[in-house]
Amino acid sequence: MIGRTTELNPLMTKKKKGYPVRRLFRDWSSWILIVPTLFAFFFFSWQPLVKGIVLSFFNTEGYNAVSFAGLQNYKDVIQNSAFQQTLTNSFVYVFWSLLIGFAVPIIVAVVINELRHGKSFFRFSVFFPSMVPGIAASMLWMFLFEPGKGGVLNIMLSALGFPVQQWLQDPDMTIMLIIFTITWRNFGGTVLLYLASLQSINHDLYEAASIDGANVWRRFKSITIPQISSMIGLMMILQISGVFQIFNEPLVMTEGGPNNASMTLMLQSYYYAFRSFEAGHSMALGVITFLVLMVLTIIYFRLDKKLNRE
Repeated sequence: MIGRTTELNPLMTKKKKGYPVRRLFRDWSSWILIVPTLFAFFFFSWQPLVKGIVLSFFNTEGYNAVSFAGLQNYKDVIQNSAFQQTLTNSFVYVFWSLLIGFAVPIIVAVVINELRHGKSFFRFSVFFPSMVPGIAASMLWMFLFEPGKGGVLNIMLSALGFPVQQWLQDPDMTIMLIIFTITWRNFGGTVLLYLASLQSINHDLYEAASIDGANVWRRFKSITIPQISSMIGLMMILQISGVFQIFNEPLVMTEGGPNNASMTLMLQSYYYAFRSFEAGHSMALGVITFLVLMVLTIIYFRLDKKLNRE
C-alpha cells in the first residue's frame, strides 16, 4: 500500500502542478484583483520613470524629444557651477537630518512607551504637526525666522539681551534651520512606527533584565535597540532618501538661497524644468539623484548584511 502510494505521488504532483496556462486560468480570480493594480502601477509609476530616463538622453522642446543628445545633458548638468554645491548641500542636509532628526523619534517613542498614563494624549500631540500641510508649516516657520528686529524669535532674543540673528539669511544656518522645520513636522509619524515596533517586544525580556539588576540604560541598550534594529535601519534608509529629495521647504523658505546655500537636487531639477524649460537637463539631474540614492542604499544593505554575519 505504501509502495503504491509512493508510485502515484509523482503523477499526482504533476497533475496538481499542471501547465503554466492551466495554472494561470485556475487562479483567474486572483489575477482579476492583481491586474488593475499592475496596470495602475505601470502607468503611474514605471511609465513616467522610464520616459524620464529616455528623455534625459534627448534635446527637448518643452517635454518633447527633438534629437538624440547622448550624454550631453549629463555633462551640462555636472559642469554647471551650481551642481557641486547642490550635491554638497544634499549631503549636509543628510548630516543635519541624522544629527537632529534621527535619534529624536526613537527617544520620544521610548519615553511614550514607558508612560503608564496619557499615552493617547502624547501620541496625538507628537503626531499633530504631521497634520499641518507642508507649505503652511514652512510659512509658519518663515514668520518665526523673520530677520530683523520685527521677527518673533529676534524679539525674544532682544528681550533676553542677545543680538538679533539673520536666521534663514545666514548661509551657515540655513540648512540646519530647514532640517529643524522638517523634523518638527515629520517626526510624529516616525514616532508612531517606532511605538508599534516597541509594543511588539516581549515584556518578559524586560522583567528578566530587571531581576538581573539591569538599569534603564542597560535595558535600552541590550533589549530595546536590538529588538527594533530592523525598523531603525529601514527608517534610516527612508530618511536619507527623503532628505535627498527635499523640495517644498527650500522652495518656500529660501528658494535655494542665499547664494545657493540651501539649494537641493530636486529644487535645481524643478528650476531646470519650469524656469529654464530644459526638460532634458531636469531629467538628467533626476537620474543622477536616483543613482546616488541607489548607491547609498546598496552600501547600507552590504554593511548591514556584513554586520549581521559578524
